[in-house]
Amino acid sequence: MKLQLLSDLHLETETFDPAPAPGAQALVLAGDIDSSWAAYERFAGWPVPVFVIAGNHEFDGHDFDAALGGLGELCARLGFVFLEREEHLFGAMGGERVRILGTTRWSDFDAFGPAGRDRAQRAAAYYLRLMATTRHDRPFDAPAVRTEALACRAWLEDALARPAQGRWDKTVVITHFAPSLRSADPRYGRQPGTASFCNDDEALIPRADLWLHGHLHCRHDYRVERAGQRPARVLCHARGLAGKGEVEGHDPLFTVDV
Repeated sequence: MKLQLLSDLHLETETFDPAPAPGAQALVLAGDIDSSWAAYERFAGWPVPVFVIAGNHEFDGHDFDAALGGLGELCARLGFVFLEREEHLFGAMGGERVRILGTTRWSDFDAFGPAGRDRAQRAAAYYLRLMATTRHDRPFDAPAVRTEALACRAWLEDALARPAQGRWDKTVVITHFAPSLRSADPRYGRQPGTASFCNDDEALIPRADLWLHGHLHCRHDYRVERAGQRPARVLCHARGLAGKGEVEGHDPLFTVDV
């Protein structure tokens, strides 16, 4: 099964014309496509199924729950599969059955362990104020993000623990936030703010065959060893911002084999 992967297009400010990748059986939009949501219309009528994971910027200036429901409704109208703590079984050409698990998987700020949590949350505070997201009439601040993140992780851990029992052949996880510090942006290294981009989901990665993510405006492709199985693969192919030189090396027709 071949998946086309796009994320971090930021079409609220960036110029980019999406096109279907030859041979792709599905398109994955792994978050931060357009904070205004308007550009999702560009993917209407896409020739293959479209799977959507919300990025953090899809919530900019919104009530969290209203945005989650509104984006889900938009995707339903456009014929997309919106995944937030959702499982989807996909029958690929050739008869292979692929289980797709999707969640934004917000930052729990524990990438450096509990001892580093307070510093990580303080580093996130400025950017969360810029997001201007609310929930229950309160700011969607670092503690609120952590609460949501832990709910995402609990769901994902439970889903990955379920045995296939012949129902699927491979599992693909799609998140917006990264599952490992191995996805940290090399321009900034490992600092408290990195925990706003990367979680410590190292224990979960081996339970998936492929883990796709965005959020980091750089590209990663690495393997995690699994006893008696082929390594799990973690992949990010984010586009990023042209003004910062982040689009250099980005292939808009990039695909990955499951």
